Amino acid sequence: MIEIEELYKLYKKCQGVTTDSRNITEGAMFFALKGEKFDGNDFAMKALEAGARYAIVDRPSLDGANIKGRRYCIVVENVLETLQKLAAYHREQSDIPVVGITGTNGKTTTKELVNAVLSAKYNTVATGGNLNNHIGVPLSLLRINDKTEMAVIEMGASAPGEIAALVKIAKPTCGIVTNVGRAHLLGFGSFDGVKKTKGELYDFLRQKGGTVFYNADNPILCEMVSSRNGLVARKYGVATEGASILPATLEEPFLRLQLPGGGPVVNTRLIGAYNADNVMAALCIARHFEVPEKAAIEAIEAYQPSNDRSQMVQTERNTLIVDTYNANPTSMNAALDNFAASVFENKTLILGDMLELGEVSLTEHVDVLDKARRFADSIILVGEEFSKAARGVDSVSCFHDVDALSNYLEQHPLSGRTILIKGSHGIHLEKLVKSL
Repeated sequence: MIEIEELYKLYKKCQGVTTDSRNITEGAMFFALKGEKFDGNDFAMKALEAGARYAIVDRPSLDGANIKGRRYCIVVENVLETLQKLAAYHREQSDIPVVGITGTNGKTTTKELVNAVLSAKYNTVATGGNLNNHIGVPLSLLRINDKTEMAVIEMGASAPGEIAALVKIAKPTCGIVTNVGRAHLLGFGSFDGVKKTKGELYDFLRQKGGTVFYNADNPILCEMVSSRNGLVARKYGVATEGASILPATLEEPFLRLQLPGGGPVVNTRLIGAYNADNVMAALCIARHFEVPEKAAIEAIEAYQPSNDRSQMVQTERNTLIVDTYNANPTSMNAALDNFAASVFENKTLILGDMLELGEVSLTEHVDVLDKARRFADSIILVGEEFSKAARGVDSVSCFHDVDALSNYLEQHPLSGRTILIKGSHGIHLEKLVKSL
């Protein structure tokens, strides 16, 4: 079997890495990963034919397989582990600052904002989209090149120990836990399990002498920081710093923040006061890395949310707030509180199931529905869990899945409404936008 050092020499001759044989860049290194319904080994030769320089495989029968002798397969013990080891080795060759970001909610938006402000001064590499798992983190790290001055790496987890595994690969020099909430309880087992896993980032940084940025308005994060003696910590927070969230209006529906001491107003393109924490985090990290405040503010104001997170979409008939990438009790309650307090009229809620909550799922869905019924003019629910929670409730409409609701909306269109669309990504509520 090839050693990582030897594989790394071959990697340096390649034009990046890929795990998708359908998207091969000439001269790339292809990693034949396995999934529930596919085996990348089956596509190794196709990847070589499409232009990959090497295919990293773990099927012994492919040993020596090649295209005209110039493009060939390299057999390893385990492709995924090899990808992770290669990324970790590549990370070790660079002494650039790496910002590690995790948390229950807001980590992708925070990552995007942090990358935006740091890019105002530095050449950065950041996690693409939501590639924050055991595959995405290595792929992100392998995009670091000789011109990269900083990296911003998002790390997600749905089970104990996963953050500890990712920080060993990414080796962050500083980091942030955006918050800790009740998500993926099926995998974590309990809220304490969530806290312990997110805190693995703090543990790594304490061991390495790195800096933690934490929201001092959040008592859970304060406790997690104070319980770790010797942790180098730098705090931020709307209340802690004396910033002000300015009232949203129909003319100015986006989040606006006045910085402390009558400072500048930050006019974002984000919907929801809960995003103020993400903005303050980005500004704190910008100050730490000596990005001029004016440049940081301009970067935040230029950031346009995507990936169905806190996006405002104006259709021909309705105003939509699309927040469909993820949902758990913490983020759902924050979205509902913000929508309830908003100045919008004719409010409709379209809520999809919150997945992976285990034995507390029914209770959490009932609680969310109770809150929603206190203020919404109309409520539409999608998914089995919300349907169970709504039994005996006459004032809501329930649909088994998003396709059933789409069909209904085609026959019974909504008009003149402001609609919050919120649910777990697995419910696919983003499909509804074209019907609204």
